[in-house]
Amino acid sequence: MSARFDAAVAAIDETNADDPVRLVVEGGERAKELVHADLVEHWVRTLDPDATELQLLAARAHHLRRWVVPRSDYPEGRSGYLRWRTDHKKRQAAEVAEILRSAGYEDDEVEQVAGIVAKRHLATDPVVQTHEDALCLAFLQLQFDELTDQLGDDHMVEVVRKTLAKMSPAGIAAAGSLTLSDRGVRIVQAASA
Repeated sequence: MSARFDAAVAAIDETNADDPVRLVVEGGERAKELVHADLVEHWVRTLDPDATELQLLAARAHHLRRWVVPRSDYPEGRSGYLRWRTDHKKRQAAEVAEILRSAGYEDDEVEQVAGIVAKRHLATDPVVQTHEDALCLAFLQLQFDELTDQLGDDHMVEVVRKTLAKMSPAGIAAAGSLTLSDRGVRIVQAASA
């Protein structure tokens, strides 16, 4: 990878290191969004060993400073959720663009990263599908049990069903390699039935 890639990753990671939510991983405490970025980048590299710098930057930046606008600041329900997501994407796109331009990326490259993060052309672009698969795998690996506790088993079956529907066959195969709790295995089996 290039020096500008290293500079951009360092800036993205420095920004995400401020996440107040901390997770214990391998005996050490880290910012949640750094852990999430590591997982998404890992899965992009696993699913596409020839992934470009732009794909990897999208993986690292996909949740840039997500904590600054909490979901709880928006009304409950689907419309509140969609408004929160839209506002987050706009803010995030501007911040990621600034980081990438500062590291030396051209406007067309910045736009490509933004397109991957925004999941434009998901149905037709294999790069965007790989990104979506990586996001889904990181979600299953990192947030599955916590969200199940919040939503309950029946609702989580529906969440997993929708998650699997967004994934490619390669992504679904990779999901089969995840180590899940017994409860998680039962939910995935019910969602897959």
